[in-house]
Amino acid sequence: MQTKVTVEEWVGRFREIGLDEATMQQWHRLFEQQNPAGHQSFLEWLGLPAERIAEIRTASR
Repeated sequence: MQTKVTVEEWVGRFREIGLDEATMQQWHRLFEQQNPAGHQSFLEWLGLPAERIAEIRTASR
């Protein structure tokens, strides 16, 4: 059975490979620029509420 990945798990993995907050922001910006619909879909997959998704996507532009 597959379980849902949480935002905290995802961020934890990014931190384990050495990404800091600025690098994670850069990752979001690149994702938003190259594939906005995919970025939206990914954030929804993580289970983020619509308001948080809008904040992340706005900050990523």
